[in-house]
Amino acid sequence: MENNSYEKIAKTLRTDRDVLRTVEEKLSGITGKKGVLENIFDSNKKRIEYALDALDFRHENMRAGEIYSSLIDRIREDDIALGKLITSFQNMIDLAKETADVGTGMFLKLDKARELVSLNPPQKILEFLGYSNVQELLEKEDIFEIFAGLRFIEDMEWLNNIFFKPYENLTPDDFEEREIRGHALNEKWIKAAEHFVEKKYHNLSHLKELGFVFIIPVDIKIPGATLNDFSLALHYFHEIKFYSDLFKKFSAEENFARKFTASLRGDVLNNRPPEENMGSTWLIVQRYLAKDDEYDWRLFYPHVNPEAVHWFKAERDIAKFSKKFGLDFSFWQGMGPVGDFFRDDAGIDILVSFNFLDTVMSLFKEKEMIKYLYHHQEALWNKIFSEYFGEEKMEEMLIQNFDKGIIKL
Repeated sequence: MENNSYEKIAKTLRTDRDVLRTVEEKLSGITGKKGVLENIFDSNKKRIEYALDALDFRHENMRAGEIYSSLIDRIREDDIALGKLITSFQNMIDLAKETADVGTGMFLKLDKARELVSLNPPQKILEFLGYSNVQELLEKEDIFEIFAGLRFIEDMEWLNNIFFKPYENLTPDDFEEREIRGHALNEKWIKAAEHFVEKKYHNLSHLKELGFVFIIPVDIKIPGATLNDFSLALHYFHEIKFYSDLFKKFSAEENFARKFTASLRGDVLNNRPPEENMGSTWLIVQRYLAKDDEYDWRLFYPHVNPEAVHWFKAERDIAKFSKKFGLDFSFWQGMGPVGDFFRDDAGIDILVSFNFLDTVMSLFKEKEMIKYLYHHQEALWNKIFSEYFGEEKMEEMLIQNFDKGIIKL
């Protein structure tokens, strides 16, 4: 069984089984826990048996395509059910905020935000809204909406080289404790945001430094859009809370601005640790690297991903939300790291992800025949780490070591 667990998990993660053997050897020595990978393997098997039963699969020769289609149908039904409950864009954000229940955080003071806009006036926003100067813009527009508009109107080069440059001089005194906000933008922004929505395939975004989740009020008439947006909003609320905890930690340390700006950029260490440290050294990969390069070496090296932490919480919230409102989304709870290989019609083993987000995104991109797997794989790396140290301790270690980009055990 042990060899089988190594083989299956390694195959899923696209890494070498000896990497997992080393991980288990090192982490067992540190924690005293034995048989963790075998337990994960067994748990995965049981969760899949539960899922297949819930999807009414009763025969043995199940094909990957059949299972994938059933998962897509299930998420489609859940999306329709949620769509009947949501009454407006603002209602969606309000429900997500209430469900996530993340409280307050440490964010940029609004007067400082206005100062940053005044220092480097966003010319394209001024032109789009028809204002002759930045003072008029600041007097008549909500500062949260101005900052949101920066993300989809101004050039990225201008943002990085000009607007964000003063961030390097920020101090903890420029921040304050306040509520995390979320709302639907004014409809006047829709035209300017069309390219952003088209590129991102969703109409939500967030501002970590302001503690703000926003939705562009434009209908995306694609199956899965409602559930995708709602779950993403939950994810963003948790992500903002996580970054607020980081900002608080940085505020008590030297080089606050450098650490603050690096965290916003999403820097990921690109120096491979010495081989002898394999298993006792874990990378912190704060982005989904597979979106850019599915063969990035860091995907195959032991790592933890805070994005997967936020999604774990969002999936838990979705189950809680569905129970409160008489829906049944409990099927997806705990499915983050779950997946297995099934034969296709040609007899080839195909990895099927039971991960909620992979399934939502696959439905969302169904017409383009794009299937997603990487959320499941990242959740599985997190699962391995958290089974040794616990979920709370894993998040604590992420925050304590975030600016280093690596956890040394």
